[in-house]
Amino acid sequence: MPGENLSRDEARERAELLSVDGYEVVLDLRSAVEEAEPAEGPRTFRSVTTVRFRAAAPGTATFADLIAPSVNTVTLNGRALDPAAVFDGARIALDGLESENVLVVDANCAYSRTGEGMHRFVDPEDGEVYLYTQYEPADARRVYANFEQPDLKAPYRFEVSAPEGWQVWSNGAEESREGGTWRFAQTAPISTYITCVVAGPYHYVTDTYTRGDLTVPLGAMCRKGLAKHFDADEIFLVTKQGFDFFHEHFDYPYPFGKYDQAFVPEYNLGAMENPGMVTFREEYIFRGQVTRAQYERRCNTILHEMAHMWFGDLVTMKWWDDLWLKESFADFMGTFSQVEATRFDQAWVTFANNRKAWAYRADQLPSTHPVTADIRDLEDAKLNFDGITYAKGAAVLKQLVAYVGREAFLEGARRYFKANAYGNTTLDDLLSVLGEVSGRDMAEWSRAWLQTAGVNTLTPVVTYDAGGRVTELAVAQEGDELRPHRVAVGLYRVDADGSLVRYARAEADVAGARSVVAELAGQERPDLVLVNDDDLTYCKVRFDEGSLATLRSHLGSVTDPLARALCWSALWNMTRDALMPARDFVSLVLAHAGRESDVGVLQMLHAQALGAVTHYAAPEWREQGGRVLAACALQELRFAEPGSEHQLTWARFFAASATSEGDFQLLLGLLEGSARIDGLEVDQELRWDFLLPLAAHGAVDEGVLRAELGRDDTASGKRHQVRCLAARPSAAVKDQAWAAVVESDALSNALVEATISGMQQPSQRALLAGYAQRYFEAIERVWDERSIQIGMDVVKGLYPALQDDAATLDATDAWLTAHADAAPALRRLVLESRDDLARALRGQACDAAAG
Repeated sequence: MPGENLSRDEARERAELLSVDGYEVVLDLRSAVEEAEPAEGPRTFRSVTTVRFRAAAPGTATFADLIAPSVNTVTLNGRALDPAAVFDGARIALDGLESENVLVVDANCAYSRTGEGMHRFVDPEDGEVYLYTQYEPADARRVYANFEQPDLKAPYRFEVSAPEGWQVWSNGAEESREGGTWRFAQTAPISTYITCVVAGPYHYVTDTYTRGDLTVPLGAMCRKGLAKHFDADEIFLVTKQGFDFFHEHFDYPYPFGKYDQAFVPEYNLGAMENPGMVTFREEYIFRGQVTRAQYERRCNTILHEMAHMWFGDLVTMKWWDDLWLKESFADFMGTFSQVEATRFDQAWVTFANNRKAWAYRADQLPSTHPVTADIRDLEDAKLNFDGITYAKGAAVLKQLVAYVGREAFLEGARRYFKANAYGNTTLDDLLSVLGEVSGRDMAEWSRAWLQTAGVNTLTPVVTYDAGGRVTELAVAQEGDELRPHRVAVGLYRVDADGSLVRYARAEADVAGARSVVAELAGQERPDLVLVNDDDLTYCKVRFDEGSLATLRSHLGSVTDPLARALCWSALWNMTRDALMPARDFVSLVLAHAGRESDVGVLQMLHAQALGAVTHYAAPEWREQGGRVLAACALQELRFAEPGSEHQLTWARFFAASATSEGDFQLLLGLLEGSARIDGLEVDQELRWDFLLPLAAHGAVDEGVLRAELGRDDTASGKRHQVRCLAARPSAAVKDQAWAAVVESDALSNALVEATISGMQQPSQRALLAGYAQRYFEAIERVWDERSIQIGMDVVKGLYPALQDDAATLDATDAWLTAHADAAPALRRLVLESRDDLARALRGQACDAAAG
């Protein structure tokens, strides 16, 4: 739609012209529960917005943002404007501005099924309707008229009329309630994308946080159908631990009054940092058995969003170029606070093994970008919520803490908040305060780490004397941009009991192509040299031949969990880089994963082993690789401690890797109760985990899946059933799934995702081959016609990655050549998928050579 994709230049010009004094937003959501659907067009709600703003140049023109099916009236300074003349579907043209202006827009806005704007969800379990808003980066304009850019902050007042029996929440505290109308206190100045409304018959639990004179009312909510699973006490515990940590270290009281946390259905993200009204995906409410790793992940998300109250909400980037100013800091502070303030004191292990894997992948794509990115428009912004902005940025900040010192870093944060409270900033604002407190040259550090793209590779180069002692240990650095790294180098040896333990460590500054770690000269010959021990910097790590040989036989014996995770991470990077055959990585998993004590690392290894077989193994070895994984999984499942989280993790892995008739018969037996593994409770979530591979291999039919939905007729059950139905090995099933996602917009965002993930089964390459051409014929139309979220899901999820041959690469290149003028964001997604496929083919060639 013309005008929907706001550019940076347009935003800059508008910010120079306007200052916004405040919004009053009145929403009537009673239409959410009307039984009859509209005869034509979407279901809508009334939205009346009053915006008070000033113009630096009276007599000039500007525009307001609104995406809505229709506008009833537009009034500027008492002057009625013709909606047909000034509203084009995305923008409202405003001319003849005065020094002080009042804009009133009365519109009919659409409820969303895509998780963008005012999302409406009908619970299949009880028919109840639930609403919530999600705006980042620019979907507030789907709910009320505004100036949709982060640097036009303003205070807000919301008034919401809702159906009988509902409750309503917003960023501000409830001030009054008359009948079915809620009025909320005026907020502090905030950006449009973090305003929020949540409404419906939610189950709501309250608590209070106190610290000295500060009192923060706490709330947590979920759908009524999930109330029996809702562990609000645990959520409040983490919330209070986080508030204690951030108040102690930031020296700036929480600035937004109350603190509600809503766990909402069909959510596209992990969570969103709306001040006073944080929203989370409801999958963080666990319906069945889960591992400590899943609780750790939820804890991290809660603390990540809380960190945003300061980094992002109190102080906000001017434009999306500096998105990292909030996301990198929140990602870093989430793990930092988790380790120091909660029971999850090994969270840096998860960060090293899981979070940084996301960054390493993103930083090697053709779309890689500096942490401070060049964001030309909103489509660019939507795609830059990626592994670089989050995880690489957080890793770079961890390096910064090592560079300037912990206290200097935190003091810089404190000064940054106080100097820029309720304002907008750029990179220079942060660098100036960090340079001030640390005495370091932040400009050079920033140029190397924030303003250049790519990941460095660090490799140890060791020489020994005749007696076997180290004469020199150097670190070789490779990469397009050689950066300064503060690293630790650890020397490990195998003890008498077979444990691989560290006996020497030195920190050093690595710069340029080769740096000597003088402190380690004279040490006894190690069995393993680990560069970037303790994970101080952001880099890929390689091993010398002796170290690699040690890991093949003793990786599971590394006693330190972080060091072990770093070794696994390095080996996975070698596999992705076609330096280690996929079958060798699988062999390492077979040999050592059974000894992995950290269940989060174990889950990551399972995913990587499946990925190695699916994408990087030579096609002729793929079937054998799948069989050995399934056999290993079953063996470890039987050996695992009954009732343990490791047993649960191996059970899920066995289901995911099941390939043989015997595997399927065991899964069916576990479902039916005719087979039993001591201590393994097959709850509803695990039942669906077992049913997916059974459906994908034709071992259960539609009737079985229908009956299972009868057991679990819930929103979660419906998503699982849709995924299983789409996974069945039938040409008619695949055509139906394709049509539901590509040719229709009837499915919600959650069911689009479930259908795509079910359709794309690695065991069905031949069945899916015909969709490669259809994909390239459809994607530009889908991108133009559907919301950006659904467009992203379709373009990424249906790329024919399982047709892993040169013909698919050629087809991709042909599309890119023929569509040079396609939307840059669309081309970026296709380019990234192409790069993943090319990497997979290199890995397959490496694996074939090893065969």
